[in-house]
Amino acid sequence: MLHPAPTNKIDPKLARGTLVETIDATATKPAFAVISFHNSHYKTHLEPSGEITTKPGKTITGTIRARAKRIDVCNTGGRFVDPVMGRPRRVQGSIVAIEDGFIVVSAGMPIYCQPVAPGQSADDFEVGQFVSFSVERGASFEEVSA
Repeated sequence: MLHPAPTNKIDPKLARGTLVETIDATATKPAFAVISFHNSHYKTHLEPSGEITTKPGKTITGTIRARAKRIDVCNTGGRFVDPVMGRPRRVQGSIVAIEDGFIVVSAGMPIYCQPVAPGQSADDFEVGQFVSFSVERGASFEEVSA
């Protein structure tokens, strides 16, 4: 069942979802938080940046950061993060802000993306452009109080 999104407004650059669980690091994998997002079936795995104080099952708000491989401007398609369950590998959506070397992409949830392809920087893009790109391993989530 999809849970409707809360109606109170927050900064559109902040991601708000429900903390499903936190998974401790193992010898071969880093720790990660599983976060579901309202009005979707996403269960995104993100590495915590700092301490997560929210309890599982409760609403969590924070910033998602990722390193974007080559970013392409496109004209068609929908907003999404692929896959629906697991770590983000592919993101597509519209740019809602450009800050401190990051583009903020609305793709079902807002994601701060740092361009890392040779010759690309956040200044190469404009708010409103529709973009698509692959994401490097290690997308993170930093909890903030909303």
